[in-house]
This record gives sequence, structure tokens and C-alpha cells, in this order.
Amino acid sequence: MKKSHYFFTLALAWSFAVHSNAMDKQSSKHPATDTHSDWKLAVQLWTFHKYTFFEALDKVSALGVSWIEAYPGQRLGGDYGDLAFDHRLDAATRQAIKDVLAQRGLRLINYGVVGLSDDETQNRLIFEFAKDMGVQTIASEPAQAHLDAIEKLCKEYDIRLALHNHPEPSRYWNPETVLEAVQGRSAYIGACADIGHWMRSGVKPVEALQLLKGRIVSLHSKDLNEFGNKKAHDVPWGSGVADMPAIFEELQAQDFKGVFSVEYEHNWESSLPEIRQCIEYFNQQTARLKTIQWQPLLNKDLSNAIFPEGSWIFEEGELFAEGGGDIWTNERYGDFILDLEFKLAPQTNSGVFLRTGSLENWLHTAIEVQILDSYGVEKPSKHDCGAIFDCLEPARNAVKSQGEWNRYTITCRANLIDVVLNGIPIINMNLDDWTEAHKNPDGTSNKFNNAYKDMPREGHIGLQYHGHPVWFRNLRIRKL
Repeated sequence: MKKSHYFFTLALAWSFAVHSNAMDKQSSKHPATDTHSDWKLAVQLWTFHKYTFFEALDKVSALGVSWIEAYPGQRLGGDYGDLAFDHRLDAATRQAIKDVLAQRGLRLINYGVVGLSDDETQNRLIFEFAKDMGVQTIASEPAQAHLDAIEKLCKEYDIRLALHNHPEPSRYWNPETVLEAVQGRSAYIGACADIGHWMRSGVKPVEALQLLKGRIVSLHSKDLNEFGNKKAHDVPWGSGVADMPAIFEELQAQDFKGVFSVEYEHNWESSLPEIRQCIEYFNQQTARLKTIQWQPLLNKDLSNAIFPEGSWIFEEGELFAEGGGDIWTNERYGDFILDLEFKLAPQTNSGVFLRTGSLENWLHTAIEVQILDSYGVEKPSKHDCGAIFDCLEPARNAVKSQGEWNRYTITCRANLIDVVLNGIPIINMNLDDWTEAHKNPDGTSNKFNNAYKDMPREGHIGLQYHGHPVWFRNLRIRKL
């Protein structure tokens, strides 16, 4: 695969601040779409260690997860071949990786498990890399005697150390050993609780979490088919012996703020459906415990949608049209952030309808963000991908070629509409500037009977079927 497939040129610099939620409120970036305001759901890329780093990112994107935890040693792939992702990468390669992550809306939040010791030069290389890549936490299993030196660097770089537990007889398999190691130390030193390895070692997860209360930084979250068996394997969350509801409840009671990394170590080459079940279970549990931030736009069974029978199908995480008409939400939305991905076929023509006042008169009561197979167009028009159809052209052509997934983030706040496509802001629209029917502020005409300033500020959201194949996935919405 050519480097150009991944390394999409960005118009804006990507500034990643892991200690602030402000980045998710900015319309110039794709947001993190976590359901719980304090819990970040990540994928530990060891889950896809049989694939290259860039192939693993493809899989994370398909799952709709916003955060990743990388490990040292995974082949990058593409034009980089067998070059390993780790803290020895040069600045140019790091920047290329950061560009790819930004374009996809992914955040590298944790790095490990990586070796740390009392060698300051080697440790500093790891911390410098982590700081440059925006990493918040390094997972490691250093000797307790080396923690003074490591903690000094944690404070200097403002990066946390999470002590990880592999199964018995590894250094930190017993949570009591972790507790002993962190006693008297700053909040920069805590635990990376690998729930699966605890269970393989005969440690009950809830009891271990209680023992380490206040010291849990992140989790390698797992559910297993057996307890106390080192050969036990992962199963979808909620279907094994971990008592996942009790784990979530305990962390909620502790006011835990941190990262849940999915590390699925089973069915290595066909694990996506099972991981998708884990994510769905996580979202269900967080919704049970806390008012959720983001929610699916459409139910898996499409029970909250209006569409001609048999015309739209949702399976394996993808929504696609079988023909016969558009699909609309039952619910009406006013101010919101809508995040979704779409894929084009040759000549695909579709769109996203916003705030549709009347389904019977959708043409003149909906604002359409255009979806079109217009890859390669140098100067996009009011009809090309990313346009507010017939009213405002995108700032630049950011759509990918046929067969690749694109990501839209569409923000509606009162009279303002912002659109980000593949990490690039392309629309910043003030509806109040459209003061006349059939006329745009630049003097060109449009087809609409209503002035856009008078368009409904609340209504249905729709996806258009215009006779050509189109696919959608990871459709999520956050009300403002």
C-alpha cells in the first residue's frame, strides 16, 4: 500500500492535549466520541499484533474507537515495511504517524508495555518520544528500586507511569506488590490493571481494584472464559467470568478517571465482531451508570428510523442502502454534533440532511451536506463533496477516493454550521447570511424556496439514497 493512502496532507497543525476535554469541543477537529465523560475507551494495538501498525489503525477506525494504546515493536507497514513503531523512530516518521492519526481522529494516549530501568539516557528517550506523540501514560514493569529515577522523569515530562501486571510469576502479578510499590509516591505512579492476567493468576478483579483504590491509572480490560487458568482466553465482555457489571460499578464508585484499553487476545485474525460486542457492552454499562455524552444515531435494528421497508440494511457495523429511498431519524435534533463515516463507489451521489422540518417537504426544509464521488476535483463547487448543497462550496476538496472511508464531523449550533472532513475544516457557515430565497450571499442562485436564515433550527436527520451505492458506519450524535 502506498504511503499516499495514509499520509493525507493536512491544512492545519494537529495539537493534541490529553489533559483537556476542550479539544472535543472544537469544530476544527474530529471529536473523541466516548459515552462516559471520565472514561476513555481505547484499543491496545497488541490486539492486532498480527497486522501492521497502519492495518491496525484501519481496524480501530472500523470499530469507531477514538483512542489507541500502542506497543513497541509493531511493524509500521506500507512504504515503511518492517520498520517498528517504537521510541527510536525519527522525527519525520513520527510526524507522518501523527498526521495519519489526526486525519482519522485517533489519539495515541498510552504506550507500552515498554521496558524502563535506572538508565536515565534510555528512559529519557522513551519519555521524549511519549511527549512528542502526545502520550499520557507509559505502561511498564520496572523494578521497584528504579522507581525514584522514573518518577523524576514523570514529573519533568508530565507523563504518568502505570505498573502493568502480567500473570504469575511476573513482577507485579499480585496487586499487593503494586500497592507496596506505589505507597508514598506521587499520583504520577499508579497501576495498569490487566484484568485478564489477574484472573489467570487467580486474583479476583473487584477485590484487586478495591485494594488499589485511587491508584488505578488505566486498565487492560478483558473478560475470560475461565478463572484461575493461565490458558483461559478472552470472550466478549459480559459473557465470561469477570463480573463486568461489578467492575464498572466499583470504578464508578471510586470516581475513576482513566483509560479502558480493549486488549483482546483470542481469535487473532477474526476478532472484530467480538471486539465490537465488547464496545457495545461498554457503552451499555456506561449508559447505565452515567448520563452519556455520545449515543448511536440509529439503533442496530433501525427501530428508531423511518425508511421504506427493506431499503436499508445494518450489519457488521455498516449501514448500506439496498435501494428505495432515504432513511430518517424518528427523533428531531436542534443543536448537536454529528459524527459519521461514509464510503463511496464510482459516481456515488448522496448526502446528510440536517434539521429537516418536514419529511414530506424535505427538499425545502432540510440543509444538505453533500456526499459525492468528487475525488481529485481541484476547485470544488457547491455540488461537490463537503458542500452545503447548492449554497456553499467547501474550503477545499478533502474527500478520499472510491472504496476508502471518509469521516464527517458536522456541528450545528443555532445559526452556525461547521463541517470537518477527514481532519480538515471545510465549512464554516452562518445561516443568517442567507437572507433571500433562491439566492446565495455571493450572488449565485440556489434551488430553495426558503431563505436559509429561515430554515428550521430543529428537525430530523437523514441519509440520502440517490440511486448509487453508499455505505455508512460509526454514526454517533451528541446533543448540545
